[in-house]
Amino acid sequence: MEKITKNLLTWYAENKRDLPWRHTHNPYFIWISEIMLQQTRVEAVKVYYERFIHTLPNVYDLANVKEDALLKLWEGLGYYSRVRNMQKSAKILVEKGLTNLPDTKEELLSLPGIGEYTAGAILNIAFAKKEVAIDGNVYRVLGRYYKIEEDLGKSTTYKIYERRMKRILPETMTGDFIQSFMDLGSIICTPKSPKCNLCPLFEDCKARKINQMELYPVKQKKIQQKVEERIVFLYLCKDKVAIRKREEKGLLASLYEFPNILSTSSLMDIENEFVVKNIPFTSIMEIGEAKHIFSHKIWYMKGYLIELKEEVGEYIWVTKRELQEVYSIPSAFSYYVDFLMKNCF
Repeated sequence: MEKITKNLLTWYAENKRDLPWRHTHNPYFIWISEIMLQQTRVEAVKVYYERFIHTLPNVYDLANVKEDALLKLWEGLGYYSRVRNMQKSAKILVEKGLTNLPDTKEELLSLPGIGEYTAGAILNIAFAKKEVAIDGNVYRVLGRYYKIEEDLGKSTTYKIYERRMKRILPETMTGDFIQSFMDLGSIICTPKSPKCNLCPLFEDCKARKINQMELYPVKQKKIQQKVEERIVFLYLCKDKVAIRKREEKGLLASLYEFPNILSTSSLMDIENEFVVKNIPFTSIMEIGEAKHIFSHKIWYMKGYLIELKEEVGEYIWVTKRELQEVYSIPSAFSYYVDFLMKNCF
């Protein structure tokens, strides 16, 4: 066993976090946790994970739940394609007569939304199989430890990390080994300001020896994000607010949102437009600005609360309870959801 392997397993045994998905080897539960942990902080995932497996405790329940209810369970986690792919996979498994996930890499990779890392993690943690699993934490720890110079943006780089990982994989305790990277990467070997003096790999880490930890792993520069300025309308009529469903494809597909447009209109502009269109309203007021960052674009939003005398437009008019329990509003609009709950209902 290589020194890095022994040090990681020893450190993990003494420092591992008590996380709910570490109390099970159920492949379905492990799968749920791994998908949720993509692009989401561990602390945020805990509550979602517990609620999800309580509501949908098996593959059959996931396959048959209504989409709106499924998206409501996922509300706030973002990247909704993850949970949609999970349901597609569940339906495939049910159609095959399976009650849980398969235990071979080939079968797992054939399911929507399961890639190399997720398949490897499920096989390691749930089935105790010796499989490679490389995620962002693995790239960071190994990239720094071995001072790997190849750019993560190149397709050939994965193979370099894969060979390194295969060389240090233990024969047993593979699940612990994979999870040690998650904890080390989250607690100590962080992207910025890593706590090297607490790291079990301190002595032999090549990037640490030259004090260039934050240069590894090597990454190409990110593509500049497109900026969009939007006006968000909170239309209120009595005890209801207007929402609408987004298109079935594209950004935030099939989720519900407050009406919004690409615009930088002022309060006066909006008042004039309502007068011209003869839309009866009681009041219009600015309610603050918000920002949301997607992977490829940034929304800068300005909100307006508009009290209407009657319901207008082809919107869905919902109550406070329905907004909380039925309709999934993406986190991009969380500022305006919070405003509604605190000030309008």
